[in-house]
Amino acid sequence: MAVIRMGEIGDERLGAYVSLTNRQLRRSLEAANGLFIAESALVVEKALALGYRPHSLLVAERRLENLEPLLSHVPARVSVFALPDAEIEKLTGYRVHRGVLGAFERPAPGSMASLLAEARNLCVLEASVDAANVGAIFRAAAALGADGVLLDPTCADPLERRCLRTSMGCVLELPFARAGAWPEPSMGTLRDRGFTVVSCALRKDARDLREFARSWRARRAADPEARLALVFGTEGAGLAPETIAASDASVVIPMARTVDSLNVASAAAIFFWELF
Repeated sequence: MAVIRMGEIGDERLGAYVSLTNRQLRRSLEAANGLFIAESALVVEKALALGYRPHSLLVAERRLENLEPLLSHVPARVSVFALPDAEIEKLTGYRVHRGVLGAFERPAPGSMASLLAEARNLCVLEASVDAANVGAIFRAAAALGADGVLLDPTCADPLERRCLRTSMGCVLELPFARAGAWPEPSMGTLRDRGFTVVSCALRKDARDLREFARSWRARRAADPEARLALVFGTEGAGLAPETIAASDASVVIPMARTVDSLNVASAAAIFFWELF
């Protein structure tokens, strides 16, 4: 593997890394070329270990020596470009603090049917457009027992650079898929596949998580294959009324003092710990 030191950021070989702050450009570029961008040595290393096919790597010159162990695992066919930090920032539009970016071939999209066939503990996201929140939820889901993540059609792309970084690469190892029409018939499909569907929502008639967790643990003890889908909404607006109406139950985390809710990623982690 030879490192190619670049002197010109306009080189077309660096096209996958151009203007990463422009979300629409990045998505259209990735969709056209079938690529996703991994940032940080940890995420790049995880992608390589999991068998994702690298297209190229872009490395800050100051980090080359420290990244030698990682670069030794890069296939010889893959170009590794090196630039000074200032030039990378000009190219991408932001400072690459972790010193390395990798462009990888996108995997074929997962199907909802395959995801539901394999999952017992399922995280479902509705209208979660914040990439950092989606990444944090994937990390908690992977750590705390979820078998996969189902996203509605409006959720952020889990393979977006920021989402991947925030998830510490967990997006790459936890199965996920997008639902079709939402909330119906997708919510109905969850129930038809045997899932108890729980809306995690601030409602006066919602069940206390502690009480629901006790009853769910008793059910799992009697039926270890019982299936549970936890549905989380967006910050602020929460879940759509139609989604809540299509659920089997609404459950809420009891709050102290004057706090009415938590960030969705924090709330999701608590639900996963209690129920998965």
